[in-house]
Amino acid sequence: MEKRFLLVEAGVLPQVFLRVVEAKELLASGGAKNISEAAKQVGLSRSAFYKYKDSIFEAQYGRDVHTVNATLRDETGALQSLLAGISAAGASVVTINQSTPENGAAQVAVSVRTGGMQGTLDDMLSQLRRQPAVVELHHGL
Repeated sequence: MEKRFLLVEAGVLPQVFLRVVEAKELLASGGAKNISEAAKQVGLSRSAFYKYKDSIFEAQYGRDVHTVNATLRDETGALQSLLAGISAAGASVVTINQSTPENGAAQVAVSVRTGGMQGTLDDMLSQLRRQPAVVELHHGL
């Protein structure tokens, strides 16, 4: 049977589903050491958590994720500087893919979550382009 997904406003869901999401967040953030502790903190039975844990996901985690493609000079600290600039803008890194440097430069693709940023994505990209190690930078599709 093919899986079917629905996007539903959280306010209309039974509390058990919302508590499963809360418990999963506690586990991911380290706010709870194990499932028993997380379930207890949110007022949920362990059996309910196990029943729904693989079927309930927070939809916001897929939004506001963008890919920044950069060509960086092959020099010490180049990637670290790029990541620091992303962090300084208030974005968070989701994934990093970097090629082996060739001819003095390396291609880097960094997926970033921009939901917590104070400025715009364009502001962050402009700041990153000014870094000395950045040869070229653009927003991926």
